[in-house]
Amino acid sequence: MSATRRQVLARSGALGVGIAFTGALSELFAGTAAAQSLGHTGYGPLVPDPKGLLDLPKGFRYKVLSREGDPLRSGEGKVPSNHDGMTALPGRHGRVHLVRNHENRPTAAIAVPTVKGLTYDPAGKGGCTALTLDSRNNVLSERVAIAGTAVNCAGGPTPWGTWLTCEETEDKAGTNGYTKDHGFIFEVDPVDPHRSGAVPLTAMGRFQHEAIAIDPKRGIVYETEDAFLKPFGLFYRFLPNRPEGGLGSLRAGGRLQAMRVPGVPDLSAIQETGACFEGVEWVDVPDPLATETPVRLQDFGPKGITHAQKLEGCYWGGKSVYFVSSFAHSAEGSAADHFGQIWRYDPSARRLTLVIVFGPDTDVQLPGESPDNICLAPSGGLMVAEDGNGAQHVFGVTRHGEVYAMARGRQAITSAASAAGGTPEAPEWGEFAGVTFSPDGQTMYVNCYTPGTTFAVTGPWRR
Repeated sequence: MSATRRQVLARSGALGVGIAFTGALSELFAGTAAAQSLGHTGYGPLVPDPKGLLDLPKGFRYKVLSREGDPLRSGEGKVPSNHDGMTALPGRHGRVHLVRNHENRPTAAIAVPTVKGLTYDPAGKGGCTALTLDSRNNVLSERVAIAGTAVNCAGGPTPWGTWLTCEETEDKAGTNGYTKDHGFIFEVDPVDPHRSGAVPLTAMGRFQHEAIAIDPKRGIVYETEDAFLKPFGLFYRFLPNRPEGGLGSLRAGGRLQAMRVPGVPDLSAIQETGACFEGVEWVDVPDPLATETPVRLQDFGPKGITHAQKLEGCYWGGKSVYFVSSFAHSAEGSAADHFGQIWRYDPSARRLTLVIVFGPDTDVQLPGESPDNICLAPSGGLMVAEDGNGAQHVFGVTRHGEVYAMARGRQAITSAASAAGGTPEAPEWGEFAGVTFSPDGQTMYVNCYTPGTTFAVTGPWRR
Protein backbone atom coordinates (compact mmCIF):
# COMPACT_ATOMS: atom_id res chain seq x y z
CA MET A 1 0.00 0.00 0.00
CA SER A 2 1.46 3.33 -1.04
CA ALA A 3 1.76 6.29 1.30
CA THR A 4 -1.19 8.66 1.36
CA ARG A 5 -0.87 12.21 -0.01
CA ARG A 6 -3.57 14.75 0.80
CA GLN A 7 -3.80 17.94 -1.17
CA VAL A 8 -6.47 20.55 -0.64
CA LEU A 9 -6.50 22.50 -3.86
CA ALA A 10 -8.91 23.93 -6.45
CA ARG A 11 -8.77 27.64 -5.75
CA SER A 12 -8.39 28.65 -9.41
CA GLY A 13 -11.48 30.71 -10.04
CA ALA A 14 -14.00 28.67 -8.09
CA LEU A 15 -14.29 30.96 -5.08
CA GLY A 16 -14.79 29.05 -1.87
CA VAL A 17 -14.60 25.64 -3.52
CA GLY A 18 -12.38 23.03 -1.93
CA ILE A 19 -11.76 19.42 -2.90
CA ALA A 20 -9.74 16.94 -0.91
CA PHE A 21 -7.70 14.92 -3.35
CA THR A 22 -5.85 11.81 -2.32
CA GLY A 23 -3.82 9.84 -4.80
CA ALA A 24 -1.05 9.72 -7.37
CA LEU A 25 -2.19 10.41 -10.92
CA SER A 26 0.95 8.85 -12.37
CA GLU A 27 -0.65 5.44 -11.92
CA LEU A 28 -3.90 6.58 -13.48
CA PHE A 29 -2.19 7.53 -16.75
CA ALA A 30 0.54 4.89 -16.87
CA GLY A 31 0.80 3.39 -20.33
CA THR A 32 -1.50 5.93 -21.99
CA ALA A 33 -0.78 8.57 -24.61
CA ALA A 34 -1.88 11.21 -22.11
CA ALA A 35 1.02 10.28 -19.85
CA GLN A 36 3.39 11.79 -22.41
CA SER A 37 1.56 15.13 -22.47
CA LEU A 38 1.69 18.16 -20.21
CA GLY A 39 -0.81 18.57 -17.40
CA HIS A 40 1.28 20.16 -14.65
CA THR A 41 -1.15 22.93 -13.69
CA GLY A 42 -4.55 24.30 -14.53
CA TYR A 43 -5.40 27.13 -16.91
CA GLY A 44 -5.89 30.03 -14.50
CA PRO A 45 -8.94 31.65 -12.89
CA LEU A 46 -12.37 31.49 -14.47
CA VAL A 47 -13.55 34.61 -16.25
CA PRO A 48 -17.25 35.50 -15.79
CA ASP A 49 -19.17 35.07 -19.03
CA PRO A 50 -20.99 38.29 -20.02
CA LYS A 51 -23.63 36.14 -21.75
CA GLY A 52 -24.34 34.32 -18.49
CA LEU A 53 -23.87 30.76 -19.77
CA LEU A 54 -20.38 29.37 -19.16
CA ASP A 55 -17.34 30.74 -17.30
CA LEU A 56 -13.97 29.59 -18.68
CA PRO A 57 -10.28 30.46 -18.16
CA LYS A 58 -8.77 33.27 -20.22
CA GLY A 59 -8.00 32.16 -23.78
CA PHE A 60 -10.86 29.64 -23.93
CA ARG A 61 -14.16 30.19 -25.70
CA TYR A 62 -17.34 28.27 -26.22
CA LYS A 63 -19.93 27.75 -28.92
CA VAL A 64 -23.49 26.64 -28.21
CA LEU A 65 -24.19 23.72 -30.54
CA SER A 66 -27.71 22.84 -29.50
CA ARG A 67 -30.33 23.87 -26.94
CA GLU A 68 -33.36 22.15 -25.52
CA GLY A 69 -36.57 23.17 -27.26
CA ASP A 70 -34.95 24.39 -30.48
CA PRO A 71 -36.02 22.61 -33.70
CA LEU A 72 -33.99 19.56 -34.66
CA ARG A 73 -32.33 20.23 -38.00
CA SER A 74 -33.84 17.00 -39.32
CA GLY A 75 -37.32 18.42 -38.88
CA GLU A 76 -38.29 15.46 -36.64
CA GLY A 77 -39.34 17.68 -33.72
CA LYS A 78 -37.67 19.63 -30.94
CA VAL A 79 -34.31 19.10 -29.23
CA PRO A 80 -35.24 16.88 -26.26
CA SER A 81 -34.69 17.59 -22.56
CA ASN A 82 -32.09 16.39 -20.06
CA HIS A 83 -28.78 16.25 -21.97
CA ASP A 84 -26.57 13.62 -20.34
CA GLY A 85 -23.84 11.20 -21.45
CA MET A 86 -22.14 11.84 -24.78
CA THR A 87 -19.29 10.71 -27.04
CA ALA A 88 -17.36 12.29 -29.92
CA LEU A 89 -16.53 9.87 -32.74
CA PRO A 90 -14.36 10.58 -35.81
CA GLY A 91 -16.04 11.04 -39.18
CA ARG A 92 -14.81 11.50 -42.72
CA HIS A 93 -13.05 14.66 -43.89
CA GLY A 94 -12.39 15.88 -40.35
CA ARG A 95 -16.00 15.67 -39.27
CA VAL A 96 -17.05 14.72 -35.74
CA HIS A 97 -20.12 12.71 -34.78
CA LEU A 98 -21.58 13.58 -31.37
CA VAL A 99 -24.04 11.08 -29.91
CA ARG A 100 -25.94 12.56 -26.96
CA ASN A 101 -28.13 10.84 -24.37
CA HIS A 102 -31.40 12.28 -23.07
CA GLU A 103 -32.10 11.05 -19.54
CA ASN A 104 -35.85 11.46 -19.89
CA ARG A 105 -38.22 10.03 -17.34
CA PRO A 106 -42.01 9.96 -17.82
CA THR A 107 -42.16 13.55 -16.50
CA ALA A 108 -39.68 14.97 -19.03
CA ALA A 109 -40.74 18.21 -20.67
CA ILE A 110 -39.62 17.32 -24.20
CA ALA A 111 -39.43 13.68 -25.27
CA VAL A 112 -37.13 12.30 -27.92
CA PRO A 113 -39.37 12.29 -31.02
CA THR A 114 -40.48 8.84 -32.12
CA VAL A 115 -39.16 7.82 -35.54
CA LYS A 116 -40.16 4.72 -37.47
CA GLY A 117 -37.48 2.03 -37.21
CA LEU A 118 -35.70 3.83 -34.35
CA THR A 119 -38.29 3.52 -31.56
CA TYR A 120 -38.15 0.76 -28.95
CA ASP A 121 -41.20 1.62 -26.81
CA PRO A 122 -43.47 4.48 -27.93
CA ALA A 123 -44.22 5.20 -24.26
CA GLY A 124 -40.54 5.88 -23.49
CA LYS A 125 -39.44 9.53 -23.63
CA GLY A 126 -35.68 8.90 -23.60
CA GLY A 127 -33.16 8.13 -26.30
CA CYS A 128 -30.29 9.73 -28.18
CA THR A 129 -29.77 12.46 -30.73
CA ALA A 130 -26.80 12.62 -33.10
CA LEU A 131 -25.02 15.75 -34.31
CA THR A 132 -22.51 15.90 -37.17
CA LEU A 133 -19.99 18.76 -36.98
CA ASP A 134 -17.43 20.06 -39.43
CA SER A 135 -13.82 20.77 -38.46
CA ARG A 136 -14.86 24.21 -37.10
CA ASN A 137 -17.65 22.82 -34.93
CA ASN A 138 -20.40 24.05 -37.21
CA VAL A 139 -23.47 21.81 -36.93
CA LEU A 140 -24.12 20.08 -40.26
CA SER A 141 -26.93 17.82 -39.09
CA GLU A 142 -28.90 16.94 -35.95
CA ARG A 143 -31.38 14.07 -35.77
CA VAL A 144 -32.88 11.31 -33.66
CA ALA A 145 -30.57 8.31 -33.26
CA ILE A 146 -32.79 6.15 -31.04
CA ALA A 147 -36.13 6.80 -29.32
CA GLY A 148 -38.59 5.09 -27.00
CA THR A 149 -36.03 4.21 -24.37
CA ALA A 150 -36.01 5.45 -20.76
CA VAL A 151 -33.63 7.39 -18.51
CA ASN A 152 -30.64 7.20 -20.87
CA CYS A 153 -27.90 8.24 -18.49
CA ALA A 154 -24.41 7.46 -19.75
CA GLY A 155 -22.84 4.68 -21.81
CA GLY A 156 -19.60 4.45 -23.74
CA PRO A 157 -18.03 4.32 -27.21
CA THR A 158 -17.05 1.07 -28.91
CA PRO A 159 -13.73 0.45 -30.71
CA TRP A 160 -15.72 0.06 -33.95
CA GLY A 161 -17.20 3.56 -33.84
CA THR A 162 -20.65 3.19 -32.28
CA TRP A 163 -22.16 4.31 -28.97
CA LEU A 164 -23.67 2.08 -26.30
CA THR A 165 -26.43 4.01 -24.55
CA CYS A 166 -27.52 2.80 -21.11
CA GLU A 167 -30.94 2.93 -19.44
CA GLU A 168 -30.71 3.82 -15.75
CA THR A 169 -33.98 2.21 -14.70
CA GLU A 170 -35.49 -1.18 -13.90
CA ASP A 171 -39.10 -0.37 -14.80
CA LYS A 172 -41.02 -3.22 -16.38
CA ALA A 173 -43.84 -3.14 -18.88
CA GLY A 174 -46.95 -1.75 -17.20
CA THR A 175 -44.95 0.63 -15.00
CA ASN A 176 -45.22 4.35 -15.77
CA GLY A 177 -47.19 3.49 -18.88
CA TYR A 178 -44.34 1.56 -20.51
CA THR A 179 -45.30 -1.15 -22.96
CA LYS A 180 -41.95 -2.98 -22.74
CA ASP A 181 -39.39 -3.83 -20.06
CA HIS A 182 -36.60 -1.28 -19.59
CA GLY A 183 -33.13 -1.34 -18.04
CA PHE A 184 -31.08 -2.34 -21.10
CA ILE A 185 -28.15 -1.23 -23.23
CA PHE A 186 -28.71 -0.27 -26.88
CA GLU A 187 -26.16 0.20 -29.67
CA VAL A 188 -26.34 3.41 -31.73
CA ASP A 189 -24.67 3.97 -35.11
CA PRO A 190 -24.02 7.75 -35.40
CA VAL A 191 -23.64 7.70 -39.20
CA ASP A 192 -26.78 5.72 -40.04
CA PRO A 193 -28.93 5.03 -36.95
CA HIS A 194 -31.23 2.77 -38.98
CA ARG A 195 -28.35 0.27 -39.25
CA SER A 196 -28.42 -0.19 -35.47
CA GLY A 197 -32.16 0.30 -34.95
CA ALA A 198 -33.64 0.01 -31.47
CA VAL A 199 -32.67 -3.47 -30.29
CA PRO A 200 -32.04 -4.11 -26.55
CA LEU A 201 -28.85 -6.03 -25.80
CA THR A 202 -30.60 -8.27 -23.31
CA ALA A 203 -27.66 -10.57 -22.52
CA MET A 204 -25.80 -7.58 -21.08
CA GLY A 205 -28.28 -7.43 -18.22
CA ARG A 206 -31.34 -5.51 -17.09
CA PHE A 207 -30.49 -3.18 -14.23
CA GLN A 208 -29.81 0.50 -13.47
CA HIS A 209 -27.05 0.92 -16.02
CA GLU A 210 -24.73 3.92 -15.92
CA ALA A 211 -21.63 3.57 -18.10
CA ILE A 212 -19.52 1.04 -20.01
CA ALA A 213 -15.94 0.61 -21.16
CA ILE A 214 -14.59 -1.96 -23.59
CA ASP A 215 -11.25 -3.79 -23.44
CA PRO A 216 -10.14 -3.32 -27.06
CA LYS A 217 -7.90 -6.40 -27.00
CA ARG A 218 -10.26 -8.94 -25.43
CA GLY A 219 -13.62 -7.40 -26.39
CA ILE A 220 -14.85 -7.59 -22.78
CA VAL A 221 -17.41 -4.94 -21.83
CA TYR A 222 -17.30 -3.52 -18.28
CA GLU A 223 -20.50 -2.03 -16.87
CA THR A 224 -21.35 0.11 -13.84
CA GLU A 225 -24.64 0.14 -11.94
CA ASP A 226 -25.83 3.43 -10.44
CA ALA A 227 -27.77 2.44 -7.33
CA PHE A 228 -27.59 5.07 -4.58
CA LEU A 229 -29.97 3.33 -2.16
CA LYS A 230 -29.11 0.09 -0.40
CA PRO A 231 -28.59 -2.57 -1.69
CA PHE A 232 -26.00 -0.75 -3.74
CA GLY A 233 -24.88 -1.51 -7.27
CA LEU A 234 -22.35 -3.95 -8.66
CA PHE A 235 -19.47 -3.76 -11.12
CA TYR A 236 -19.98 -6.11 -14.07
CA ARG A 237 -18.20 -7.56 -17.04
CA PHE A 238 -19.81 -9.01 -20.15
CA LEU A 239 -17.98 -11.77 -22.04
CA PRO A 240 -19.36 -11.55 -25.60
CA ASN A 241 -19.77 -14.59 -27.82
CA ARG A 242 -18.27 -12.48 -30.61
CA PRO A 243 -15.31 -10.70 -28.96
CA GLU A 244 -14.00 -9.52 -32.34
CA GLY A 245 -16.64 -6.79 -32.21
CA GLY A 246 -18.33 -4.86 -34.98
CA LEU A 247 -21.78 -3.34 -35.37
CA GLY A 248 -24.37 -5.82 -34.13
CA SER A 249 -21.84 -8.24 -32.63
CA LEU A 250 -23.15 -7.76 -29.08
CA ARG A 251 -26.55 -9.08 -30.17
CA ALA A 252 -24.95 -12.53 -30.40
CA GLY A 253 -25.07 -12.76 -26.60
CA GLY A 254 -22.54 -13.78 -24.00
CA ARG A 255 -22.08 -14.17 -20.23
CA LEU A 256 -22.72 -11.47 -17.64
CA GLN A 257 -20.64 -11.62 -14.46
CA ALA A 258 -20.32 -9.49 -11.32
CA MET A 259 -17.11 -8.60 -9.49
CA ARG A 260 -16.33 -10.13 -6.12
CA VAL A 261 -13.38 -8.73 -4.15
CA PRO A 262 -12.62 -11.37 -1.49
CA GLY A 263 -13.17 -9.95 1.98
CA VAL A 264 -14.60 -6.62 0.71
CA PRO A 265 -18.41 -6.54 0.67
CA ASP A 266 -18.51 -2.73 0.27
CA LEU A 267 -15.89 -0.70 -1.63
CA SER A 268 -16.58 2.43 0.42
CA ALA A 269 -14.84 0.80 3.40
CA ILE A 270 -11.52 1.21 1.58
CA GLN A 271 -10.16 4.71 2.28
CA GLU A 272 -6.41 4.43 1.69
CA THR A 273 -5.13 5.39 -1.75
CA GLY A 274 -3.03 2.63 -3.22
CA ALA A 275 -4.95 -0.13 -1.45
CA CYS A 276 -4.55 -3.14 -3.71
CA PHE A 277 -6.54 -6.37 -3.91
CA GLU A 278 -5.25 -9.43 -5.74
CA GLY A 279 -7.27 -12.37 -6.95
CA VAL A 280 -10.44 -10.53 -7.92
CA GLU A 281 -13.19 -13.02 -8.79
CA TRP A 282 -16.00 -12.86 -11.35
CA VAL A 283 -19.25 -14.63 -10.62
CA ASP A 284 -21.92 -15.50 -13.19
CA VAL A 285 -25.13 -13.49 -12.76
CA PRO A 286 -27.93 -16.03 -12.08
CA ASP A 287 -30.64 -14.12 -13.98
CA PRO A 288 -29.34 -11.24 -16.17
CA LEU A 289 -32.89 -10.29 -17.20
CA ALA A 290 -33.92 -9.86 -13.54
CA THR A 291 -37.25 -11.50 -14.29
CA GLU A 292 -38.17 -11.78 -10.60
CA THR A 293 -35.35 -10.24 -8.57
CA PRO A 294 -33.05 -7.26 -9.33
CA VAL A 295 -29.57 -8.47 -10.18
CA ARG A 296 -27.89 -6.84 -7.17
CA LEU A 297 -30.31 -8.75 -4.86
CA GLN A 298 -29.77 -12.16 -6.45
CA ASP A 299 -28.03 -15.06 -4.72
CA PHE A 300 -24.32 -15.09 -5.56
CA GLY A 301 -23.48 -17.89 -3.17
CA PRO A 302 -22.19 -18.03 0.41
CA LYS A 303 -19.31 -15.64 -0.33
CA GLY A 304 -21.70 -12.91 -1.43
CA ILE A 305 -20.76 -10.17 -3.87
CA THR A 306 -19.07 -6.74 -3.69
CA HIS A 307 -21.35 -3.68 -3.69
CA ALA A 308 -20.66 0.04 -3.97
CA GLN A 309 -22.86 3.12 -3.74
CA LYS A 310 -23.35 5.28 -6.83
CA LEU A 311 -21.12 3.54 -9.40
CA GLU A 312 -21.00 5.90 -12.38
CA GLY A 313 -18.20 6.82 -14.82
CA CYS A 314 -16.24 4.07 -16.56
CA TYR A 315 -13.47 4.19 -19.16
CA TRP A 316 -10.60 2.15 -20.58
CA GLY A 317 -7.05 3.51 -20.32
CA GLY A 318 -3.78 1.73 -21.12
CA LYS A 319 -4.26 -1.88 -20.02
CA SER A 320 -6.88 -1.29 -17.35
CA VAL A 321 -10.47 -0.24 -16.80
CA TYR A 322 -11.26 2.66 -14.46
CA PHE A 323 -14.58 3.26 -12.74
CA VAL A 324 -16.03 5.84 -10.37
CA SER A 325 -17.98 5.58 -7.15
CA SER A 326 -19.46 9.05 -7.12
CA PHE A 327 -20.03 9.20 -3.36
CA ALA A 328 -20.78 7.07 -0.32
CA HIS A 329 -22.87 8.10 2.70
CA SER A 330 -22.82 5.97 5.82
CA ALA A 331 -26.19 7.45 6.79
CA GLU A 332 -27.62 5.74 3.71
CA GLY A 333 -26.05 2.37 4.48
CA SER A 334 -22.50 2.60 3.10
CA ALA A 335 -19.66 1.28 5.22
CA ALA A 336 -17.92 4.69 5.17
CA ASP A 337 -18.19 8.19 3.73
CA HIS A 338 -16.37 9.67 0.75
CA PHE A 339 -16.97 12.28 -1.97
CA GLY A 340 -15.76 10.05 -4.76
CA GLN A 341 -13.41 7.18 -5.52
CA ILE A 342 -11.71 6.17 -8.76
CA TRP A 343 -10.77 2.51 -9.03
CA ARG A 344 -8.49 0.73 -11.47
CA TYR A 345 -8.94 -2.92 -12.45
CA ASP A 346 -6.10 -4.69 -14.26
CA PRO A 347 -7.61 -7.78 -15.93
CA SER A 348 -4.25 -9.42 -16.68
CA ALA A 349 -3.25 -9.38 -13.01
CA ARG A 350 -6.83 -9.67 -11.66
CA ARG A 351 -5.88 -6.73 -9.45
CA LEU A 352 -8.10 -3.91 -8.15
CA THR A 353 -6.47 -0.69 -6.91
CA LEU A 354 -7.93 2.43 -5.32
CA VAL A 355 -6.33 5.27 -7.30
CA ILE A 356 -8.08 8.45 -6.12
CA VAL A 357 -10.24 9.50 -3.17
CA PHE A 358 -12.10 12.82 -3.02
CA GLY A 359 -12.86 14.22 0.49
CA PRO A 360 -14.49 14.53 2.88
CA ASP A 361 -11.61 15.79 5.05
CA THR A 362 -11.71 19.36 3.76
CA ASP A 363 -13.80 22.52 4.04
CA VAL A 364 -16.17 21.62 1.24
CA GLN A 365 -18.39 24.53 0.21
CA LEU A 366 -20.63 22.59 -2.18
CA PRO A 367 -22.74 20.07 -0.25
CA GLY A 368 -22.99 16.78 -2.08
CA GLU A 369 -20.06 17.60 -4.35
CA SER A 370 -18.90 14.47 -6.14
CA PRO A 371 -17.39 13.25 -9.41
CA ASP A 372 -19.78 11.85 -11.98
CA ASN A 373 -18.55 10.99 -15.47
CA ILE A 374 -14.85 11.39 -16.23
CA CYS A 375 -12.65 11.46 -19.29
CA LEU A 376 -8.97 11.78 -20.17
CA ALA A 377 -7.95 15.27 -21.27
CA PRO A 378 -5.32 16.11 -23.93
CA SER A 379 -3.34 17.94 -21.23
CA GLY A 380 -2.59 14.60 -19.61
CA GLY A 381 -5.10 14.86 -16.78
CA LEU A 382 -8.73 14.14 -16.08
CA MET A 383 -11.87 16.14 -16.66
CA VAL A 384 -14.53 15.45 -14.05
CA ALA A 385 -18.17 16.51 -14.40
CA GLU A 386 -19.49 17.58 -11.01
CA ASP A 387 -22.86 16.33 -9.80
CA GLY A 388 -23.74 18.20 -6.62
CA ASN A 389 -25.55 21.23 -5.24
CA GLY A 390 -24.92 24.91 -5.83
CA ALA A 391 -23.02 26.28 -8.82
CA GLN A 392 -21.81 23.40 -10.98
CA HIS A 393 -18.32 22.92 -12.40
CA VAL A 394 -16.19 20.84 -14.70
CA PHE A 395 -13.06 20.18 -12.66
CA GLY A 396 -9.68 19.24 -14.04
CA VAL A 397 -7.28 16.96 -12.18
CA THR A 398 -3.66 17.08 -13.32
CA ARG A 399 -1.28 14.14 -13.32
CA HIS A 400 0.44 15.79 -10.35
CA GLY A 401 -2.67 15.84 -8.22
CA GLU A 402 -3.77 19.46 -8.64
CA VAL A 403 -7.50 20.04 -8.84
CA TYR A 404 -8.71 23.13 -10.69
CA ALA A 405 -11.95 24.58 -12.04
CA MET A 406 -12.16 24.32 -15.84
CA ALA A 407 -15.72 25.55 -16.35
CA ARG A 408 -18.57 26.90 -14.25
CA GLY A 409 -22.20 26.89 -15.29
CA ARG A 410 -24.17 30.11 -15.11
CA GLN A 411 -27.62 28.83 -16.07
CA ALA A 412 -29.48 29.16 -12.78
CA ILE A 413 -32.88 27.50 -12.60
CA THR A 414 -35.38 29.28 -10.36
CA SER A 415 -38.66 27.90 -9.15
CA ALA A 416 -41.97 28.94 -10.66
CA ALA A 417 -42.86 30.71 -7.40
CA SER A 418 -39.67 32.78 -7.48
CA ALA A 419 -40.15 33.64 -11.14
CA ALA A 420 -43.68 34.87 -10.38
CA GLY A 421 -42.42 37.19 -7.64
CA GLY A 422 -43.25 34.88 -4.75
CA THR A 423 -41.02 33.85 -1.87
CA PRO A 424 -37.41 33.81 -3.13
CA GLU A 425 -35.81 30.39 -3.20
CA ALA A 426 -32.21 29.42 -3.70
CA PRO A 427 -31.57 28.81 -7.41
CA GLU A 428 -30.43 25.46 -8.71
CA TRP A 429 -27.83 24.95 -11.39
CA GLY A 430 -27.98 22.31 -14.09
CA GLU A 431 -25.24 19.76 -13.58
CA PHE A 432 -22.60 19.06 -16.20
CA ALA A 433 -22.58 15.75 -18.05
CA GLY A 434 -21.18 14.03 -21.11
CA VAL A 435 -17.75 15.66 -21.02
CA THR A 436 -15.70 14.31 -23.94
CA PHE A 437 -13.00 15.47 -26.35
CA SER A 438 -12.84 15.59 -30.12
CA PRO A 439 -10.61 12.95 -31.76
CA ASP A 440 -7.91 15.59 -32.39
CA GLY A 441 -8.03 16.82 -28.78
CA GLN A 442 -8.75 20.42 -29.82
CA THR A 443 -12.32 20.67 -28.50
CA MET A 444 -14.03 19.70 -25.26
CA TYR A 445 -17.72 18.93 -25.68
CA VAL A 446 -19.89 19.08 -22.59
CA ASN A 447 -23.59 19.16 -21.77
CA CYS A 448 -25.51 21.21 -19.27
CA TYR A 449 -28.18 18.78 -18.08
CA THR A 450 -30.95 21.34 -17.71
CA PRO A 451 -31.80 23.53 -19.44
CA GLY A 452 -30.33 21.11 -21.96
CA THR A 453 -27.38 22.75 -23.71
CA THR A 454 -24.45 21.27 -25.62
CA PHE A 455 -21.23 23.32 -25.68
CA ALA A 456 -18.03 23.09 -27.72
CA VAL A 457 -15.07 24.55 -25.80
CA THR A 458 -11.85 25.44 -27.62
CA GLY A 459 -8.62 27.00 -26.44
CA PRO A 460 -4.97 26.27 -25.53
CA TRP A 461 -5.57 22.73 -24.30
CA ARG A 462 -1.93 21.67 -24.64
CA ARG A 463 -0.51 24.80 -23.03
